[in-house]
Amino acid sequence: MAHILCLFALLGFGGTLALSASASESDRRTLLEGVKEIAAPGIPGGVGVVGERAFALVVGKTGRELLTPVVAAASMGRGRIVGFGHDGYFGRESLETADTGRLMLNAVRWASSGKSAPRIGLIGLPQMQAFLQKNGLNATAATPDSDLSAFDLLVMTHPDLTERQVTRLRAYVRGGGGLVAASTGWGWQMITGRAFVLHPLNQIAGESGLIWTGAMLERTSARGFDAAKTFTPLTHAGMAAEALTQQAKGARTLTPTETAQCLSSALQAATSLPDSDRLLMPRLRALRARAGQAAVPTAHSPVTLRDPVRRLAAALDTMEAQRARPERIRPHPAAEVFPGAVPADAPRITRRLTLDTRVPGWHSSGLYAAPGERITVEIPASAAQSRLSVRIGAHTDTIWDHETWRRAPEISRAFVLNAPKTQVASAFGGLIYLEVPEGAKPEKVEAVISGAVESPLFRLGQTSLQEWRDRVRLLPAPWAELATDKLILTVPSGAVRTLDDPESLMRFWDQVMDACADLAGWSRKRVRPERIVADEQISAGYMHSGYPIMTHLDVSGLVVDEAKLRREGSWGHFHELGHNHQSGDWTFEGTGEVTVNLFSMYIYHAVLGQPFDQGHPAIRDRAEREARARRYMQDGASFEVWKSDPFLALTQYIQVIEAFGWEPIKKTIAEYRTLPAGQRPRTDDEKRDQWMVRLSRAVGRNLGPFFQAWGVPTSQQARAALADLPTWMPSEGSAQER
Repeated sequence: MAHILCLFALLGFGGTLALSASASESDRRTLLEGVKEIAAPGIPGGVGVVGERAFALVVGKTGRELLTPVVAAASMGRGRIVGFGHDGYFGRESLETADTGRLMLNAVRWASSGKSAPRIGLIGLPQMQAFLQKNGLNATAATPDSDLSAFDLLVMTHPDLTERQVTRLRAYVRGGGGLVAASTGWGWQMITGRAFVLHPLNQIAGESGLIWTGAMLERTSARGFDAAKTFTPLTHAGMAAEALTQQAKGARTLTPTETAQCLSSALQAATSLPDSDRLLMPRLRALRARAGQAAVPTAHSPVTLRDPVRRLAAALDTMEAQRARPERIRPHPAAEVFPGAVPADAPRITRRLTLDTRVPGWHSSGLYAAPGERITVEIPASAAQSRLSVRIGAHTDTIWDHETWRRAPEISRAFVLNAPKTQVASAFGGLIYLEVPEGAKPEKVEAVISGAVESPLFRLGQTSLQEWRDRVRLLPAPWAELATDKLILTVPSGAVRTLDDPESLMRFWDQVMDACADLAGWSRKRVRPERIVADEQISAGYMHSGYPIMTHLDVSGLVVDEAKLRREGSWGHFHELGHNHQSGDWTFEGTGEVTVNLFSMYIYHAVLGQPFDQGHPAIRDRAEREARARRYMQDGASFEVWKSDPFLALTQYIQVIEAFGWEPIKKTIAEYRTLPAGQRPRTDDEKRDQWMVRLSRAVGRNLGPFFQAWGVPTSQQARAALADLPTWMPSEGSAQER
């Protein structure tokens, strides 16, 4: 407790806040009684704390040394709230893990103001209801429209609520009702595409200063989160903002880590608060005013943590631009640099598109929205309930947690098309996409987009080379796309201005995609094309997988240089495509960065016609590769070492391919595609056993001793199942493919 009160004194907080902190610490002890560790279902989200009556209970990591609450509590009026950062906390598995169940019982009793026999209403959540009943509590089903006076406490996640229901529930808590709620904030936003200020729980509980945010948390203990360890009070956004203010005034000096923590806490909370917030936003706006002119992050003048006021200004400018209504959006100063300016004299056009909703994901329009300019999208009234949306900007990576910003931290924006006519705009501008959700009703939707600028778009089989050379590649928008029904490349328009033969180039990329499909056991006809997008700055790594695959700008020229690709390949691009084709069925712990490289190697073999081991310097020298393997085995063949060295582990796979070729690998992977649910491996032990047994059957040799020599654990039962096959070790094979 001393470290919290000491911080209050240093920051100059008044007596009211100090007393509030003391009360919160007493409540915190009550809530965490008997709780040392809790579960981490999936990837939990953040629960921000802002107000004087809100406090963190358990924290998780958000990268580097930064912390974010995953469980928090607050008082609101005469009521109490406990918030969890993942709806999985109400599931049986989490409740039975570590001390999660104890924390949940503590939360129920605290939030119901200590009543010995609280009347609990649950909105859904049958597993949570069973847990509470098992522990002797009066837990019954409820709905948002139930008679709330019948309950001392409600337990809920984030159901869709009407404005009337939100108002009722808010009044219920203010009047003394308890609320225990859970939601995965980042997941809710990903599914709904809505701003965090519209999150149902934030609308109910936001005035308490407890809010659900978009943070994604990492574990702090083996089974989830360490609930016993003390943590910095700078995880409280209000304290963080005050600390930054005191530093700006010269009254306090924060360490770089403390500064980063303050910015992280304050900005995570700010993304979930409405513009009208009076708990945090006034402090942050006052700080921003100290920056003077707009803070514009660019590659030549990046915004870093070393200048927290400029950092805060850039963040607030971005957040306000991203949540502004279309009619109030103006061009952001950073847009001129990235993603780029649109020539003032570029014609604004109207285009009619036919949207095939059988294909989920982004549908390229060949149009670009100029920064700050309104675009109109029209669809039939019958499609307004189909959950379609329009996205402006291909650069969906957010970089809020990066120490350095070379561009604005968030620049892509999506709008739901829930009316026949929708006006949209983006302060940053960008390529325009129509988005189809998974599971949409299959139909053809006619859409009309007005007010946009044409962008270079080549569609294999549709755009003629003559049309491309004479007009399309010269279109004025700053970004271009090259598309097939298997892959779409998004690059700066400058990368395609002199590209004469996109047809041959995209046939090459189709060959790459077909090779990936063949190795993964997929059909070559895809549900949707994969995407590769170049960006000034991405969320992780030099490249990363996903939809879309993201790369830096420096490889924009490579993806459109067919001659170089055929000559040298691109291990990085092939690697990320491999990630998008991996399956957890045959990728056990330690092989996430191993089995992915099977795809890179196979593309070198099947598409480039080169030795499959020549694409990466770590495996190119066969003698050195084999020498490393021998040293590893001489040192005891530790599986922990194997798992920590992806290219050492890859050598085991290479030895099999050298001896037996690619067909057994392909056959084995394909088997998993048709496995009934009951036969799929569930644990890492089962994954290793099945991979060894299935691969052994495919090559017609007993690979048990081979796996043992490499130190990869398998069960005696699995090895015994191969007794009918002749054993094999690399010295007995011959290299078939080089």
